Amino acid sequence: MIKKILITGSNGLLGQNLLELLLKDKDNYEVVGFSRGANRSGRTDFEYQDIDITNKELLVASILKIKPNYIINTAAMTNVDACENDKKGCYDLNVNVVAHLIDVCQQTNAHLIHLSTDFIFDGVKGNYNETDKPNPLSYYGETKLLSEKLLEDSSINFTILRTILVYGLVNDMSRSNIVLWVKESLEKGNEITIVDDQYRTPTYVEDLAIACKLSIDQNANGVFHISSNQLMSIYEIAQEIANTFQLDTTLIKPISTATLNQTANRPVKTGFDLSKTNKKLRFYPKSFKEDLQRFKQKLM
Repeated sequence: MIKKILITGSNGLLGQNLLELLLKDKDNYEVVGFSRGANRSGRTDFEYQDIDITNKELLVASILKIKPNYIINTAAMTNVDACENDKKGCYDLNVNVVAHLIDVCQQTNAHLIHLSTDFIFDGVKGNYNETDKPNPLSYYGETKLLSEKLLEDSSINFTILRTILVYGLVNDMSRSNIVLWVKESLEKGNEITIVDDQYRTPTYVEDLAIACKLSIDQNANGVFHISSNQLMSIYEIAQEIANTFQLDTTLIKPISTATLNQTANRPVKTGFDLSKTNKKLRFYPKSFKEDLQRFKQKLM
């Protein structure tokens, strides 16, 4: 039976990668995309709707017409400092929309796959597993944790995929990511400053899309961690990007987080324990260095 998949945020980095992955197999998947504005994916082989998903009545009515088997919610306000400055906008998109999706999933029996973040953790421990206690330091992290709690308190089938520093490239991108920003800055010969006291395991967007598809194919329920498998400082991440693309590493200058005076607090050390992902999803993410090589091949 063909599975009908609805992707919220289909214009985004993960949304477009999901389109590419699922539309390769039209015998098994029918895809509908929701996003704001025109369809930016460059594809016309799926149904697209320009929609404000924070409008509950419009969102629910649209989904009831489509009757998807699965909803993949990639839409979110993810700019951590912007979330501190626009708490209402952040709450509307990151929490209220999830509540609306849960309501409609209860009516349609759809399975909701929801994207979350390492920023629900405080960064004291690092190498977090799915059952470690959250303690967000930012409003962004708070809203993502609230959305997780809504799902866990609901009666619907759901998958939560937490991820870290997602990067990649898609058509007509609305925002950059760490790999593209470092690469493009160094290609222009610009000196850049990068924090050397925050630690992450970055995520190649194609892996995140695969994890979403595996969640569908295996009807996976619960929380899973998706990222690369090697914890690195953000400064080391930038150095690895420079080395992979054969750019000048001396242009990268280390600085401390304290000197940035950012609006929102960031966890010092996150990174994920991927044991459950390996065991239950049967998915085995690689190192950032290996993922960068895959990304480089795609760019060539």
